[in-house]
Amino acid sequence: MSIQTPRRTPPAAPTGLGDVLAPGDEGYDDARRTVFATGRPALVVRPHDEAQVAAAIAHAAREGLALSVRSGGHGMPGHATNDGGMVVDLRHLDRVEVVDPQRHVVRVGAGATWGRVAAALAPYGLGITAGDTASVGVGGLTLGGGVGWMVRRHGLAVDSLVAARVVLADGRTLVASADQHAGLFWALRGGGGNFGVVTGLDFVAARVGDVRFGAIALAPDDPARLVAGWRDHLRDADEELSSSLVLVPATTGRPAAVTVLVCASHDDPAAADRSIEPLRHLGTVVADSVATVPYADVLAAGGPHPPGVRVVGRNVLVPRLGDDVVADVVAAFEGGSGRGGPTMLALRALGGAFARVLPDETAFAHRDAEALVVGGVLVPEDASDADVDAALGSWHPVAAHGTGAYVNFQGTATDADLHAAYPPATLARLRAVKRSYDPGNLFARNLNVAPAPGGRP
Repeated sequence: MSIQTPRRTPPAAPTGLGDVLAPGDEGYDDARRTVFATGRPALVVRPHDEAQVAAAIAHAAREGLALSVRSGGHGMPGHATNDGGMVVDLRHLDRVEVVDPQRHVVRVGAGATWGRVAAALAPYGLGITAGDTASVGVGGLTLGGGVGWMVRRHGLAVDSLVAARVVLADGRTLVASADQHAGLFWALRGGGGNFGVVTGLDFVAARVGDVRFGAIALAPDDPARLVAGWRDHLRDADEELSSSLVLVPATTGRPAAVTVLVCASHDDPAAADRSIEPLRHLGTVVADSVATVPYADVLAAGGPHPPGVRVVGRNVLVPRLGDDVVADVVAAFEGGSGRGGPTMLALRALGGAFARVLPDETAFAHRDAEALVVGGVLVPEDASDADVDAALGSWHPVAAHGTGAYVNFQGTATDADLHAAYPPATLARLRAVKRSYDPGNLFARNLNVAPAPGGRP
């Protein structure tokens, strides 16, 4: 006589949260992945409105589920997915609307992508400085600061932000602005997703039409001269010119490459050409794709990284791109520091409007930085922490020059990363805001700011 084990009926999916995907459901395998990470959450929910966002937050809190909030899912640490918890995917909250044509106020759902925003604003002749990639989400990039192709002319994305709608851990929805919940509004401009689920953002867009945009590839025969020449030109260039210098070391079957990327948003096309032309004389030009394009076309398509490997990224903000920094950048590019291997590097010029914001005006405090330096290496998918540290050996001397870090380009979320992103006074202020709006630290899957000790102020 055999004993039949009763078959358990799986629990019914919770209702009122929007679209719900659980392991085994069609579409779940795609939903559990982000650009840089793959998790196995118990639930992926896709709310259609703020009431469903609040219901999802309540369900996660009630069931003790780790909570990940996803805008576009491009964060390198992989916080937009998890194992065993809940992912709130904001993709349905993606509306883009010009709500005040006279003031150029644009309301954007946090689940929209920057490509969608650029396309929606193009008919109005408007644009928002943000991001390099069309598929990056508006919410995540903005909350970290938002470095983009008009950073020198119009500053960070948060410098154009005038209001945000936020669903809090207790289910309330509120609007944060300079006039309402001003402390929260300050914190959202660079403090990441620590304080609630941001569902919508109001920006004042800039008037922008066609820009001169593209890449100038240079022979990498003297990288030190190329980096120093690029730096010297950007120090004196019109702030309408934003530029990055990308150094890619030689790999199997591919030679080393040095490329200058430019976006000149001058109102006068001739002035744009004059600002770019000296960059063509830094070295031997091997390719030149600079052309006049609509601003909406400058965002790259992006794509997955090669199979079997993962991208490890780090960044530093340097107050001055001095010759000592240049020397260490070149050593990392050439792999000649005696540690690690060659590193891919991208240097982005800052200054201009970016630097005119006071350091305590937003939670992005590093306004004195002359450049953002990003380093990246490819490692095997199963590389250990020790393997990663070894691969980054050439990067460490570059990092030593930094006085801060940009949240959105960090590959880890350690305590050291937290202190690199936020100076002591900024971090103390963020912790006080966290205590007010998320004292239980429900929103912890990010570069986490712990609440300040004490009760609700």
